[in-house]
Amino acid sequence: MGGSKYELVTWGQRHLVNPLARRIGGQTLIETVGRRSGKPRLTPIGGRRRGQSFWIVSEHGTDADYVRNIQANPAVRLRLRGQWHSGVAHLLPDDDPCARLADLGGLNSLGVRVAGTNLLTIRIDLSD
Repeated sequence: MGGSKYELVTWGQRHLVNPLARRIGGQTLIETVGRRSGKPRLTPIGGRRRGQSFWIVSEHGTDADYVRNIQANPAVRLRLRGQWHSGVAHLLPDDDPCARLADLGGLNSLGVRVAGTNLLTIRIDLSD
């Protein structure tokens, strides 16, 4: 494990936070299709639903594996409050991620601000 903030945060998420969060029933999950494997990949996320859209700010932008998967295939599924929803993800590099985090609020937004290295807003348009 290296010493950079990005390496430290991603190691902690990959080996500690994400495995636990995947098991928690109320945790919001995004399912992407692996860009190399073609297999479903589950990632715990935080964000907020606004109408038929779900908003996220990625801590590591295009360095995050789930964001790279979205770039390769924007069709995703979200588990919100225990129910799965299909959607299409849109990366919004021109959106102000700090303002978006202030709008989304909550502990997740605080964590993203503190741990983030390359913030990127993502909007998921839900189809159901």
